[in-house]
Amino acid sequence: MIRLLVGILVFVINVVYADRPYPRFYVLETVARVPYFSYLSVLHLYETLGWWRKADWLKIHFSESWNELHHLLIMESLGGSSFWVDRLLARATALIYYWIIILVYMVSSKSAYNFMELVEGHAYASYDKFLNAEAEALKQQPAPDVALQYYRDGDLYMFDEFQTSSANVFRRPKIDNLYDVFVAIRDDEMEHVKTMVACQQPTAQISLLSPHAMQAASTLKVELTAKTDAVELSPSK
Repeated sequence: MIRLLVGILVFVINVVYADRPYPRFYVLETVARVPYFSYLSVLHLYETLGWWRKADWLKIHFSESWNELHHLLIMESLGGSSFWVDRLLARATALIYYWIIILVYMVSSKSAYNFMELVEGHAYASYDKFLNAEAEALKQQPAPDVALQYYRDGDLYMFDEFQTSSANVFRRPKIDNLYDVFVAIRDDEMEHVKTMVACQQPTAQISLLSPHAMQAASTLKVELTAKTDAVELSPSK
């Protein structure tokens, strides 16, 4: 079922938008952020019912949706949403997938995360192919203001929060032109893939923390170790 859902989405994006890259990416980003809304909705429901609370997962999934939002804003700034049919198709598909992923998540969160692992993997491959084909043209164009604000000039706290694979070495993209923007977006998609893989691990509900929480825990552990070593090395009175 998961592969069927992904296959339908890939068909629409690759076939219907074969020769229109910016509208294709607009549709992709509109739909790609929706499963994170589904995860958040179910997690809030579980917390409201008193079943279990996963504050770190709320942070991670919100930051993922925040990242996808800025991908979407970039595509809109490039004209990807200028045609009303594209907007209608993207939003209708997003609405359908929102409810489907809610149901899947409530039955099997691992399957819901596997869905996004596959979607984000397709997104990475799509952007990588586009970069290889259009590199020189993209390098001649300026970066949109929304990309500069998100990747270079804004508060990068939320940008760091979805990159669970690199909690102690936060990525800082270089944004000098439109090519750099698409490189950053492509690399974001791979970070989403890694996070979705991490969410599927058997111990994820116990061990998976948001990157800043992991960094804080690591810092505290180092400080406690240093204090313990200092006490052991100090001469006894």
